[in-house]
Parts: sequence; C-alpha cells; structure tokens
Amino acid sequence: MTRLLPALLLAFLPAVALANDDVLARTATGAEQVLQTVDYANTRYSPLKQIDAGNVGRLQVAWTFSTGVLRGHEGAPLVVGDVMYVHTPFPNVVYALDLKNEGRILWKYEPRQKKDVAAVMCCDLVNRGLAYADGLVFLHQADTTIVALDAKTGAKRWSVANGDPALGASNTATVMPVKDKLIVGISGAEAGVRGHLSAYDLKDGHLVWRAYSTGPDAEMLFDPEKTTELGKPVGKDSSLKSWSGDQWKIGGGATWGWFAYDPKLNLVYYGTANPATWNPSQRPGDNRWSDTIIARDADTGVARWVYQMTPHDEWDYDGVNEMILTEQEVDGKPTPLLTHFDRNGFAYTLNRETGALLRAGKYETTANWASGFDLDPKSPAYGRPKRDPAFSTEREGEDVTYTGICPSSLGAKNQQPAAFSPQTRLFYVPVTRMCMDYEPFHVDYVPGQPYVGATLSMHPAPGTAGSTGAFLAWDALKGEAVWSKPEQFSVWSGALATAGGIVFYGTLEGWLKAVDAKTGQELYRFKTPSGIVGNVTTFMQGGRQYVAVLSGVGGWAGIGLAAGLSDPGDGSGANEAYAALNQYTALGGQLTVFALPKGE
Repeated sequence: MTRLLPALLLAFLPAVALANDDVLARTATGAEQVLQTVDYANTRYSPLKQIDAGNVGRLQVAWTFSTGVLRGHEGAPLVVGDVMYVHTPFPNVVYALDLKNEGRILWKYEPRQKKDVAAVMCCDLVNRGLAYADGLVFLHQADTTIVALDAKTGAKRWSVANGDPALGASNTATVMPVKDKLIVGISGAEAGVRGHLSAYDLKDGHLVWRAYSTGPDAEMLFDPEKTTELGKPVGKDSSLKSWSGDQWKIGGGATWGWFAYDPKLNLVYYGTANPATWNPSQRPGDNRWSDTIIARDADTGVARWVYQMTPHDEWDYDGVNEMILTEQEVDGKPTPLLTHFDRNGFAYTLNRETGALLRAGKYETTANWASGFDLDPKSPAYGRPKRDPAFSTEREGEDVTYTGICPSSLGAKNQQPAAFSPQTRLFYVPVTRMCMDYEPFHVDYVPGQPYVGATLSMHPAPGTAGSTGAFLAWDALKGEAVWSKPEQFSVWSGALATAGGIVFYGTLEGWLKAVDAKTGQELYRFKTPSGIVGNVTTFMQGGRQYVAVLSGVGGWAGIGLAAGLSDPGDGSGANEAYAALNQYTALGGQLTVFALPKGE
C-alpha cells in the first residue's frame, strides 16, 4: 500500500486514538500552551484565574527577551513544563528558554533557507508559530520545510518539504498535531499555487494524505455522494464544473490559516483562501472550493462537508480565519457549533456535525458587498450571499476602478484569531474598518511570479472618524454585538479570554490591553517596544500565572513600516492606508512577560 493512499482506500481505514493524548493532557489545565490555538476547539480561552478583573491592573513586567529579528511577529510562544519555545519571522529562528531562570537560552535552532523565498511571500515575512506533541516541537518554515525538533535538545528529528517555492509556494501558518498526524497547510494563492491540506506522520514525517482545494474529486478527497454542502451531496466534479477549462490548476484556495479539531466527531476544520487571480473576469463560475469551510476526517482526509462563503470571490476575501468550536443551545437543543468570523465581514455559525448554516450576520456593519445571506433551508439560494451589484468588480469588465467597497481586502478581520469565553458565552473579535477602491486587470500566469491582477487603494470606512479598528464582543446566536471598543488602527493581534473574567489583546501602536469580559471596560494597558501583531498567551510557572506577548510590528497592515516601502501604492494599498503608523511605533522583535507582584 502506498503512503499517499487513493481516496477510495482511505475511506475504509479504521480510526486510531481519539486524539493526541499528550496534547489533550497538556491543554486541559491551561498551565501549559502547546498549540497556537490554545486548545483543539480554537477557543483561545484559558481556565487560569489567578489574574482577574480585580487585580489585573497591578500587572508588572517580569522579564523580556529580544528575538534579534525584525518584521512582523505573529503567533505566540509555547510553554511546556519549565521551558518556553519562541519563534521568529523569517528566517524562522526557534529559541528554547528556561522559565526557571527568567528566559536563559537553552538551545537555538536557526534554519538555513534561501533568501529568495522572501520574494514569493505575500503580506510580510510572518510565521504564526510552533506546535508541540510527544516530545517534539514542530516548525513550518517559510520555504515550506516542516521540521520536527527534539524539545529537550533542539536536534532535528525529521524534516520534509511541503511545497516548491520556485512555483510560488511558501508558508506563514502554524501546524496542528492530531492523533498520530501533523496537519499542515500551504501559502501562495497570490502566485497561483493550488492550495492543499496535508497530514504527515508525527514520528517520521512521511505523507499520509493530501487533499487539494480545487480539482478532481480524487485529488480533493471528495466523495461525490457522501461529501455534502448544506445537507446535499456535492455531486461529481463539483469543483471542475465551477472553473473555466484548467484554471483550477492555478486556482488558489491556499490553506494558510488556523485548524480546529473535534475529537468526538474526528473532524478537522479549516478554511480555504481566495481564488486566483484577483481579477474575477478571468475565472467565471463559483470557483469551488475557494473561500470555503471544510470538515475532513482526521484519519483519511476525506471531506465530510463543505460550505462556500463567498462564491466567485471578487474582492480577495480569503476564508482562512479560525473556526471556533462550541456547544450551545439552538432552538432549545444542545448543538455542536462552529463559528467563523470571515474576512468578508460576516460571522457564520454552523452545525459542525452536519454543516448546516444557522446564522450569518454582519459583525462589521460597514460591509456593503452583500446585504445578507439566504438562511431558508428550503430555498434554492440557501446559504448564498445577497450581493449588491453596485460593488461587483466585474460588472463593467477589466481596467475599471470600482470604488467604495467594504470591507477592503484586508478583511473586516484578518488571520488574528478571536476568542470565546464559556463564562459570558461571547466571542471577542479584533476588527478592521477599512474600505477600498479596486481595479482588476488581465494577468498571465508565470510559475513563481505574482498572479494577482488587481490594483487596490484603501481608505477608512465611512463614519469611522479616525478609528480604523475595533475590538468587540459578539453574541453568535443573536447575531449582534454586545459591546464594541474603537481603536485608532486595525486590531491585528489575537484575543485571549480567561477564567479571571478578562480579555487580552494588543494594538498596532504596541499597547497590551486587558478589558472586562462582560462590559469591555479597560482594566490595564502597557506600551511594548513595537506594534503588536502577535497573540496574547498565559501560563503557570512556579505557582504564578504569567501573561506573554510578542511585539514586532508587521503583517499586511504594518507591511509599509516593516518592509520600508516608499511607494504609497505598495503593499496592495496598505502602505498608504497605514502611513501614520510610523508616528506611533518602530520595528523590533521582543517578547514581554508579565506577572502580578510576588506575594499576590
């Protein structure tokens, strides 16, 4: 039997363990952080409560660590026992730090990567972090090399290439250990890379299965009769029928976002990115399965269900943002839910077992490309957006500038993950309030070169009055915001909710903030040396609760400052839109660790 099994054989493989027991044990108490998502459900909720709403105002800096690398520092450090593992942007250095000795360096791993990989990376040289399982620390490098490092020594146990940078493939995402496999995505939709999700064996790194986002059923690991969308079989060649000719081969649908896992259902959940090119006139049809939520069997990779949020995407509204798994009552019945805050400005809530769409509401009220979604299961348009033709970017063809589209391609929320608190039953969402003007143009595909086909300019959304960001609390079942805090710039930091009744997040200016989970009242702020695009984390060590965050401005919103861009149109319009950011922060990579004063 070959290592990469055909879909028909995969469908009959037996399940193994219910989950990776090591990961489950280490995430249970919140004392350690072994996943970037905090837990398999992607809630970014910590049960730790030593730091609470009453004492968070007394947080102090415990110690700091310079990463020695510039550019955007996304993701967060891991904590395993008394060791912290810190990653950097390209060149993707990994440090192991001794928590008993205020961050003394235990070992350092510095990969050797060709510098030209930086040229094919979209939207800054970021990396969203490491993962840990079974004594190994996993790094997915910018050049797509996956490396398994011995957690104690830093020695390389195995490595494997997941893509080809010469064809435009790269990586910015983290990985997720599930059972005996490592779930891995790929970047490169802006270079015409065909997206895929892969599962590698944890022990030796061999490829177990790979599922593409577009193409023939066998290559997508789709069962035409059993894989469903909104309760109905997708049918044969569901992707091929939605593309013109062989456009699906360079159709994007990259998988550079976050992954979630439900051990009970044995399903992995993730989203696919935009179709390629950004010029919609060159790719008629729904362009399936770009901009899609996909649920796959963890053992076989076969898709259980799919849901496409933005068919025939005309605006670069990637669907890769995190899937948050919760159990809540819907119509009086306990229901396994999946909630997703998409780039397109809508928050989706689905039954994660069946894929049924239950809610779809605007969490960013300025979104104007669609007025809403058809939520009637009996309607032939069930699940489809109610588009406003005034904001189509192909209604008059190519080489026309279409104005006032909201949100911009940055998204109402980009990759920075939201959090969920089981105490309040609310989601806490970092928000961007930017709109755009969009000019599509014809572009020919050249392997390894940009395959974008659109020029963008970005500007604040109407009525934002000097506030292009916000941090809000969202009730997914009601489909409405409970409270919202305006921010001067987009909030590009991931949220963290805790059992102490607090929610933490960072700002592009560099402020770490703590707010009351119920009211949004600000309880604490501290100015770190550079803008925060990383995700806040918390852990226990020596009986004390700590909070940690990486600062280092960058990401798409901070690309102008991070990359030293001079042309206002650079960075797909972000350079000019965030030009004022250099008045508030500067480059620099640093880890800052906080704690309450000793004795409290």
